[in-house]
Amino acid sequence: MTSIALRGTTLHYDDTGSPAGLPVMLIHGHPFNRTLWAPQVEALVAAGHRVVTPDLRGYGDSGVDDGPVHLEDFADDLVGLLDHLDIERAVVGGVSMGGQIAMEVQRRHARRVHALVLSDTSAPAETDEGKAFRNRLADRLLAEGMDGYADEVIDKMLAAYNVTAMPDVAARVLRMMRATDPRGAAAALRGRAERPDYRDTLAAVQSPVLIVVGADDAYTPVADAEMIHALVPHAILTVVDGAGHLPGAEQPGLFNAALLDFLTSQVATRT
Repeated sequence: MTSIALRGTTLHYDDTGSPAGLPVMLIHGHPFNRTLWAPQVEALVAAGHRVVTPDLRGYGDSGVDDGPVHLEDFADDLVGLLDHLDIERAVVGGVSMGGQIAMEVQRRHARRVHALVLSDTSAPAETDEGKAFRNRLADRLLAEGMDGYADEVIDKMLAAYNVTAMPDVAARVLRMMRATDPRGAAAALRGRAERPDYRDTLAAVQSPVLIVVGADDAYTPVADAEMIHALVPHAILTVVDGAGHLPGAEQPGLFNAALLDFLTSQVATRT
């Protein structure tokens, strides 16, 4: 793990694999940290790629803001990290909120994006109801901490059947959620409530795009992924059976196979 002072905070990150490999930046969702991507890092490094996995500000080991932290703040942090690492262009991927941050990187810094990987995420702006919910949840996390929330949502973060079928995965996901600083989670929730609509951004994307979704995702169902695919007809859509909102954790073999095939067949040929 390495850290860098950047834009008023300290970002911690892992930079793994061959410096000469294809750079892939993977962005975790809420309320997780960079270790969410451990199965993908292992597979990507074994395939010769360079993998950068940051802890977003407010999450993991990175510095915490009281907020709000908007998706553009996260995106600018990550481009600053790419600058620090002398990476001109990278495959930028994310899950859930991380997918929205990847879209924000595309919106603000398109020339830095070699390809997009969007897992279990949603493109439209937040609804009024959603804004109110996220702000209420931010208030609750600041007042109560993360434990109760983590217990309530574990069977939505994972497909409900995987909570019992995959106790080690469930335990790992719960540990990440419980370890998150409520201030960081609340700051991101408030900023995410104000996110823009990414549909026009996606419709203009010319670079390769991989869309992945768990077949039983309760938060961003297959229909959301299909909507993104309709906006980006040249994208590849992969539905992962036996998974919910975190297919990279629940079915890493299937997720990794789709990701590696995408990088080989769609991205490496354009390098």
